[in-house]
Amino acid sequence: MTEKLTAQARDAALTELGASGWTPAPDRDAIAKTFVFRNFIDAFGFMTRTAIWAEKWNHHPEWSNVYKTVTVLLTTHDAGGLSELDLRLARKLDQLAG
Repeated sequence: MTEKLTAQARDAALTELGASGWTPAPDRDAIAKTFVFRNFIDAFGFMTRTAIWAEKWNHHPEWSNVYKTVTVLLTTHDAGGLSELDLRLARKLDQLAG
């Protein structure tokens, strides 16, 4: 089982990921980001590429898509909050979004 980040590791991760737009979720031990693309096809392509990595790593985001906007929330349910898996997936999503 993946372990929840310590407070110190969580703070350091939020500082790092905050530079690319990830923010703490208001009522959960999670991070969130909204990605805006040129159109629906680009947004859906991003979600498809993300799904491949999420399945490969067995770590799946909570997300929604409206037209060209994809809203993502990352947390590790088994750990009860943020884990290294969330940080890894956040970095990958930033890479996939270009």
